[in-house]
Amino acid sequence: MALETASGADVLLYTPSAKELLLEGKAPGRGSLVRELSAGIGFLADFWADRYLKEYIASGGSKIKFITGKTGSGKSHFLQLFSVMAEELDYKTADFSAEDIWLHDFKDIYVEILRQCDLMECLYGCARQVIARMGYGADEIPDGMTFMDYLSSRDMGDALTRREIRLQLKELFLENPLMDNNFALACSLLTGGILGHPVLERQNQELLLGWLRGDKTVKLALLRALGLSPSRITRYNARHMLRSLAEAVRISGRAGLLVCVDDVDILLSRSSLAPLHYTKLRREDTYESIRQLIDEIDSLRNIMFLFAADRELFDNENTGVKSYQALWMRLQNEIVGEHFNRFADIADLDRLAAQAYTPEVLTDMSGRLAAAVHAQEGGANARVISRQEAQEILEGAGLGGVGIPRMVNERTLGGEAYV
Repeated sequence: MALETASGADVLLYTPSAKELLLEGKAPGRGSLVRELSAGIGFLADFWADRYLKEYIASGGSKIKFITGKTGSGKSHFLQLFSVMAEELDYKTADFSAEDIWLHDFKDIYVEILRQCDLMECLYGCARQVIARMGYGADEIPDGMTFMDYLSSRDMGDALTRREIRLQLKELFLENPLMDNNFALACSLLTGGILGHPVLERQNQELLLGWLRGDKTVKLALLRALGLSPSRITRYNARHMLRSLAEAVRISGRAGLLVCVDDVDILLSRSSLAPLHYTKLRREDTYESIRQLIDEIDSLRNIMFLFAADRELFDNENTGVKSYQALWMRLQNEIVGEHFNRFADIADLDRLAAQAYTPEVLTDMSGRLAAAVHAQEGGANARVISRQEAQEILEGAGLGGVGIPRMVNERTLGGEAYV
């Protein structure tokens, strides 16, 4: 893949193949392969899909969950799998790493979610809802024609019909209590542009989208000419904007919005080589931002957040979440039972493995991995571990700092060195 720079030159961007990711002991990325490689993790993923994606979130609820465990315990794999499951259930999904997006300023999080959601695609869905409400089907409109063009071709583009379109847009957006007034007006104008009424010029469309994306170069005076009374999007109003975005996703006909944030443990990194370096102030700003999101989650609808981090984020009392009491008080589990609790807000994949992983699960995991690697172009040395090796892995799992899935990966792909 190539990226065109401002100078016109092409810079080649290298993306590792699924095989290369597997050989490095990493999750394979989103797609069918992540399902093919999943063994044992369905104990939690299927449960959350049934209880949250199919029921609670789809019916208007909202939830925040945290995934933790040792390095190689399957956190990234779980996020990728759950994201694929959400898309299969007609959710919009946004997946990113804390190594790429700053977490201390919620505006950055909102902008990334907005980008991945493809707002215009959502608004096309909203336009289809308006068309259906007026007794028509979007499929009957010829390509290249707006809804208004289609009505006019049938001598039905009269003033009453135009008024009905405006009323439908008003009901969907402007009278929606879950949407910010300016966000709602922007969506109404953009959706009207898709429908062909009210007509929206291309430059005004780009102006509205620029403001929604938090572009600081957008002149607010130009937005006021369109009827908005906007302010800049900041960390202070970004959560409210996200609530509006989630509502736009729901109106478009989707079941809801799933946001997966990986590698949150980068907050603790002191390495100068880390992609993003968090100072003490930025780290505490991130904890405060998550705390505020937890406190306001009930004001959101049809949205679920998953944050994944190595267990040090929860165990380190000096720089982890325990160092920020306002957040830790909202996360700590007052009662920890003997069995893994699938309803817990902090899901420890190491505890899940201790309960759900058997020698049969590990050999199945190894077999799936070996088959996937052999199926990749070029092949690779891989072998399925024996039941005895699986038992050895389970017996030694509590002694090291590496999770069971990573150990299975290393033995499967390590060849004779591990025999």
